[in-house]
Amino acid sequence: MPSYTLSHQAYVKIYLHAAKYPHKTVNGVLIGKKGKSREDSVAVLDAIPLLHLWTTLSPMMEIGLELAKTHAESRELLVVGYYQASERLYDNVLPPTGEKVVGKIREWFKDAIALVLDGNKIGSGEAGLIPYLYNGVTWRPDVSAFSPSSNISLENPRSPSRALDLIRNHKLHQQFNDFDDHLENVSADWLSNAACFDENPTA
Repeated sequence: MPSYTLSHQAYVKIYLHAAKYPHKTVNGVLIGKKGKSREDSVAVLDAIPLLHLWTTLSPMMEIGLELAKTHAESRELLVVGYYQASERLYDNVLPPTGEKVVGKIREWFKDAIALVLDGNKIGSGEAGLIPYLYNGVTWRPDVSAFSPSSNISLENPRSPSRALDLIRNHKLHQQFNDFDDHLENVSADWLSNAACFDENPTA
């Protein structure tokens, strides 16, 4: 199984998406590439938020996936995974819809990973994400993820506290847009969310 490193920007964007729509299920895709130093490493470099309204398998989901894939390829990157956050605090299981979406991504990238936000750990200083990996039969959670011995890690250990600060003190989630927002306002920047770039991730 490959190792995975989640960049600061990808991590923060997942949290901004969930914070903007706390009473909705939100989802999106992860983009990245195979690591340069090791062929079995995957660098998750960014996240593209898809939906908060049409989160089931729908034409909007299909269109959003294809546009995200095209955007990733324009940056010479790949769609390497999927993320989801539920509106229910204690719901941290990858649902059937999520399995189908990440299964589709796996057709593009065989080492695809799914990340589910663990609402119980928001504000705890922990990563607060549950990775799901395909074991050849089904998608299984990796309960040891983000531990010192795990092959799934954060690029910046300060990402959890920094994401919380950006939400609580800077209200950065209010500027965040997903594909649903773009459908309502075509000027909404959902592919890059440049206004939400964290210029001081170690603050």
